[in-house]
Amino acid sequence: MKKHPLWKYLRDGSLPHFFCSGCGVAQILNFFLKAADEISLDFDKLVGIGGVGCTARIPVYMKADVLHGVHGRTLPWATGIKLHKPDLKVVIFAGDGDAVAIGGNHLIHAARRNLDVTMIVANNLTFGMTGGQMAPTTPPTVKTATTPYGNQETPFDLCKLAVTSGATFVARWTTHKPKRAIQSIKKALLHEGFSFVEIVCQCPTNFGRRALSTDDAVECLEWIKENSATIRQAAEMSPETLVNKFVLGEFVDVNRPVFAGSSVLNK
Repeated sequence: MKKHPLWKYLRDGSLPHFFCSGCGVAQILNFFLKAADEISLDFDKLVGIGGVGCTARIPVYMKADVLHGVHGRTLPWATGIKLHKPDLKVVIFAGDGDAVAIGGNHLIHAARRNLDVTMIVANNLTFGMTGGQMAPTTPPTVKTATTPYGNQETPFDLCKLAVTSGATFVARWTTHKPKRAIQSIKKALLHEGFSFVEIVCQCPTNFGRRALSTDDAVECLEWIKENSATIRQAAEMSPETLVNKFVLGEFVDVNRPVFAGSSVLNK
């Protein structure tokens, strides 16, 4: 029986299927593998890092050195690995809660330092694994397990946060635009410096069921599509129309000195 051409990058054996039916995080795993394949990424020199949450399960599947640990601490581990072995490619897979709730302080400082790693954030707008609580990215007025009368807090714009903090490659796409997402992941993997790729994705089990009153993955994906606009489209829209829209595109692609092990250790 023929195997999928990307199967060579995955661990053999009977790993359980961690993702719910229709989960966008599984799509992001596929996006990453496709991007890695197209640039011939050496998995023998790859370290995948995940904390806690649905997205953190992505590296577990990969046939590479991986680290799966506690919530919000992916970037401190990435920093230590990169300082000790600067030639390794370090890729962090985080959910929106993992990245900017408990992990927010680490994000801004990794970006400020321009740590030479790639961070891929699956933004499903909720704490999906632990019951559908409000997250730092949950849209206003949305009902969650902890906001039954609607979210009253202003959400983070993750890409603006990354740009302002100093990240040198920043992009946002959705699971509705796989080709664009794969292209930006490729650029992020090849970029020298702190690369940040946000992918807004569907969570039918929690965000869909609680916020959108549907557990149908296609309907959740259509909601993301309807509430998204590319940078070009956004330029022709009024500020009022753009409220709570996901603006998609590549926002920053610049070069500046990286925070590297050799420069630190030689001082």
